[in-house]
This record gives sequence, structure tokens and C-alpha cells, in this order.
Amino acid sequence: MRKTVLNRKQHLLSCFAIVVAALMGNLAVSQAGPAVLFEVKAGQQARQNCVISMPVPKLLERQNLSLFRVDNGTEIPIQIDTAGDQREIVWILREGLPEGATRQYRLMAGESFAKQPDRVVVADDGKHLNVKVDGKPVLTYNHALVAAPKRDEAYYDKSGYIHPLYTPSGKVITDDFNPDHAHQHGIMLSWRKILFEGRENNGWDQKSQLGKVEHNQVNSFTSGPVFGSFTATIDHVDLTKKTGPVTMLKETWRVRVFALENQFLFDINSIQNCATDQPVTIDKIHYGGMTVRGHADWHEHHTYDFLTSEGKNKENGNQSQPQWVELYGPLAGGMAGVTVLSHPGNFRFPQPVRLHPTMPYFCFAVAASDAFAIEPGKPYVSRYRFYVHDGKPNAKVDQSLWEDYAHPPEVKIVSEP
Repeated sequence: MRKTVLNRKQHLLSCFAIVVAALMGNLAVSQAGPAVLFEVKAGQQARQNCVISMPVPKLLERQNLSLFRVDNGTEIPIQIDTAGDQREIVWILREGLPEGATRQYRLMAGESFAKQPDRVVVADDGKHLNVKVDGKPVLTYNHALVAAPKRDEAYYDKSGYIHPLYTPSGKVITDDFNPDHAHQHGIMLSWRKILFEGRENNGWDQKSQLGKVEHNQVNSFTSGPVFGSFTATIDHVDLTKKTGPVTMLKETWRVRVFALENQFLFDINSIQNCATDQPVTIDKIHYGGMTVRGHADWHEHHTYDFLTSEGKNKENGNQSQPQWVELYGPLAGGMAGVTVLSHPGNFRFPQPVRLHPTMPYFCFAVAASDAFAIEPGKPYVSRYRFYVHDGKPNAKVDQSLWEDYAHPPEVKIVSEP
């Protein structure tokens, strides 16, 4: 009985805090409806600028929603993500939450009068999806064919990849069509050694003309106050069949770019499905997979290096199995880096990595340990988070971001009407 009374008092106090805040002009809620009280637990590390998501409670499905901190009534910008199997509420925990601490929020049905501008904007210019945060360019996804610089090497023409990738200060950090390895393009996902219908295929090295990876269609894109996102279909095509090209794999990229200051953070979720009733085998080889090709200056002057979660670099990190890898170096008068965080749910996590000792590129080479097959009806899913920054690498920051990604704060519903 005593516990019930306390819970009612807490409920009344939290509602009172929201009403007071509204009267003071901190927020305004129209047509308020049902509400859900929940708490966020920081867990074993402090959280700040941490992406949080939770399924939309059934009570509030198909309704406009507003989110408020219970302790001070502040409204928190939220956004609904509909790209996955279920609708998710996404927001960014911007104010610090100490290790082991909790914070309560109230999710309410009803729109706020507060205007939430689109901080992340995704725009299609007919050839590219261009993503900006607060007006700053973040990345470009090339859905139209990008022509190779040398027209007698048209087999290098490419689509379905990200380039350029920018740092927050506007520096381009990736490369494309480098003469050294013209088949490496910004951020891409390709397999090097493939077996399909008994034939060897190669979606990595375009010069082989055995296979190719190309954009098929843009499925959707959206802008928003918390994130901007797009989904695209990418085809992995066999060019060895005598009767003509055949698509082996249908891949969906779900890319989500978050509204953060002074750093760029985005996710790429890849879902590969067999396009026929035949399996696709990725044979054992030491490279291929999710790949980043760094700036041309790093290659020309050999000024790049790697930093991994195990403290390794280009001298000793090749074929190690880290949680994350950062590629960094001097760029336009300063330092810059891009870190790729591998999700613990990925196949064979922690995955082997190809850290090239003389070229600024790396990939999560899942086939390095052994061959594997992508079978009909069994999607191959891989998830990576990318962190792009100006300045020197910081292992503590990279590790903290990986913890946020791999072990996000716990979200627990405390009460429902």
C-alpha cells in the first residue's frame, strides 16, 4: 500500500513538473493524450551525446508523440524510424548521465507547439543523395553511375557507394578511383572471391569483369530533427554466365545520420538476400567486405596510420580482430580520422580486419577466417557505425562510442495508464 501511494505521488509530481514547465514557456503541448513513464539507465559508463532508441509502445502506436524529461519538464526532440521491422523512437541523450545513474522521461501522445527543425537534411539531386547536418556536408551516396576518369577503363564505372565523406570542418576524407587501386571507392561493400552456380565471381576488382556491384534503386529517404536516413537497393551481379548478367545478391543499405555537433556519426546496416534460389558462397580470402578508402594524400605521402581497439596499427594490426578501427592522418593542415565500429551482433564478431600496410584502406574481412554461404531465405546482416572527426585520434573516445553502440543505455517502462 505504501509503495502504491509513493508511486502515485511520483506520478503527480512528474505531471506537475511538466505543467509548470509548460506554463513557464519551456514547452507547450497540444491535445495531450495517454502517456508512458520510462527510465534510462546509464549502465557501466557515463553517457553523453548518446543515440537511444526504443520501440513505440503499443499504447501510443500511430499517434503523434512528444518526449519530456520528468525532472525539469524539458522537451526532447524525437523522431520515429519506420525503416526496420518495427517503429522506433530515436533521440539523442545530449545532457550527461553519470555512470550508474538513471533519468526518467515521459512519452506523451500529442504534438508539441515547439518547432523541431530538420537538422539533418537528405536531398536527391538526381544523381546523388547528399546528406547535411546543420548545413554542413556529411556524405554523398552515389546512385547514378560515376564514370571512371580513363574512358578506356570504363569497367571501373561505379555506383552504389559513399564518396565523398567529409569531416565536420568540411575536409574530404575518402578517395575515389585512385590510380593505385581504381576499384576502391570511398565506403563500399564488395566480396572478392565468390562462388555462384559453380562459377568463380569477383565483385571487388572491377577490372576482372567477372562481376560488379551497382545501385539498383533508392527506396526512401527522409530528413529530420534527430536523424536523416535513406534506404537503397544494391545489386551484386554475376557477369560470367554465358546467357548474360544475373543478379546474385540483393542488398539493402539502411543509412542513418545523426544530428550531432563537432562530430559526424552515422550507421550503415546492410541486409543481403539471395536474388535466386541458389546460394552464394564467399570463399576464404584475406580481404573484402565493408571497406573504407582514405584520402589520396595519405597514400601519396604515406602519412596515414590505423588505431584499433587493441591498440594496434598498420605495422601489427593486419588480420587482428578488433571491435573498431580508426584510419587517420594529416589532412589540409590538421589531423582527421574516420572510425568504423563493428556491432557485436555481426557474423563472426569480432571480425578479422585487413589493414593495408602501404595503402590507406581497410575492411572488415569476415571471409579471412573461412568461407561461408549466404543461403536463400536467410539474410546476411551486418551493422557498422561510423564516427568522423577533426583532430587527433583518441582511443578513449572511440571505445566509449563503441560501448554506446554495442551496449546502449537500458530503457525500461516504469508505468503505463
